[in-house]
Amino acid sequence: MNRKNLFRHEALLLLKLTGPILLGQLSQTSMGFVDTVMAGRVGPVDLAAVAVGSSLFFPIFLFMVGLLSAVTPLTAQAHGRRDSKDVFHSLQKGIVVGFFCGIVTMVIMWNISPIFQILQVSPEVASPARKYIFAVSWGLPFAGIFLALRSGGEGVSLTRLSMLASFTGLSVNIVANYVLIFGKLGLPAMGGVGCGWATAISMFAMMLTMALLLQRSRVDGVVNLFSRLDGTLFRSMGQFLVLGMPVGLSLFVECSIFAIISLLIARFGPEIVSAHQIALNFTSLLFMIPLSLSMALSIRVGYSIGEKQPVRMKIIVQTGLFLAFCFACGTCLFIVICANPIALLYTKDIIVRERAVHLLLFAALFQLSDAIQVNCCGALRGCKDTAVPMFLMIFAYWGIGLPVGYGIGIIGLGSIQPGPEGFWIGLICGLSISAILQGRRLYKMVGRLQDARPLSV
Repeated sequence: MNRKNLFRHEALLLLKLTGPILLGQLSQTSMGFVDTVMAGRVGPVDLAAVAVGSSLFFPIFLFMVGLLSAVTPLTAQAHGRRDSKDVFHSLQKGIVVGFFCGIVTMVIMWNISPIFQILQVSPEVASPARKYIFAVSWGLPFAGIFLALRSGGEGVSLTRLSMLASFTGLSVNIVANYVLIFGKLGLPAMGGVGCGWATAISMFAMMLTMALLLQRSRVDGVVNLFSRLDGTLFRSMGQFLVLGMPVGLSLFVECSIFAIISLLIARFGPEIVSAHQIALNFTSLLFMIPLSLSMALSIRVGYSIGEKQPVRMKIIVQTGLFLAFCFACGTCLFIVICANPIALLYTKDIIVRERAVHLLLFAALFQLSDAIQVNCCGALRGCKDTAVPMFLMIFAYWGIGLPVGYGIGIIGLGSIQPGPEGFWIGLICGLSISAILQGRRLYKMVGRLQDARPLSV
């Protein structure tokens, strides 16, 4: 197969894998979209409470996503070697880690309230936000198991299963939101707090659906996961944590900067918090496109390494980054053209809508750098290279992005009026630096793997 045909072949494979992953990711992220829209219909305070509560919940949730994403390269490389026993062991390790991580993070969420006082969140927003966090935390143990099952299924290219499980979760979330937020079926109206309980219920539904689908798939290595526990499971847990912990911390760092920004912006009042949440929420929806592609890229890179095909792996990486660039250009243009209709979808409040439109234009600017950096990380994860990318991300986000954002957004450096715009400028700087550093790391890693293994296509 010549290079041009191989490029086309890998592009089609990546898109085939990305499609179900994207639909599944959009379904899960749409839960936040549904929460934001429904809470916004109650009022600005409820919307702000969900925004602040989500800002504290999602960094912890994404840490779990990253930690358990270690299952994907482990199962993908084992699948490439046709080693079904290793696939089984990797999945079981993920389930155990996911459950206990969910318990620990649930307890952490119960004791996170003091941060509201530290960051000067207004009392009218802090009270419902605390209740939202308590409610949503009950779903974390179920979420941990679901994420392990999802990553394992994707590692053996069963991406359609996670899509179906996510659709189930979204459907449950919409119904539960409607019942709990507005007080239907004889239940009291909980407002924004109802979003937290609805999300917890949805996590349980996704876990149960994913387990059933994997059991019915009959693929070697992914069935009978709960029937027997391997006695050697805990002896090899260190390798899993060494691979997964940096990914979890990377996603935590990436999301936590958005959380800190949301909490720092809370001092400007509910209207600005709501506008920021609208821009951030819609950007998070669009981010599912490059994120899903990066997950597909991780699968294909891991599989090609398992098959000992470094030349093909290099072409897979180049193809993935090209697709990421194309998608980023499309989302940037879409935001610029549709900023006003997007804001109108979330709220009818004129002040909030105008501010949201303004912030969405900033969001359009970092689409390219965000897409490139997340796909470089995805390819590196497929190579089982996670520690160095984590430190590069920490430097870019906390060493560059947040200080620049704080300096402009709070202090007013450069004679710029303090406000949320300064933080979005900081995000653009941090994401751009991350894209450069991760790209350089990936270039070196691909070259190293090619030199270390026999060349084959």
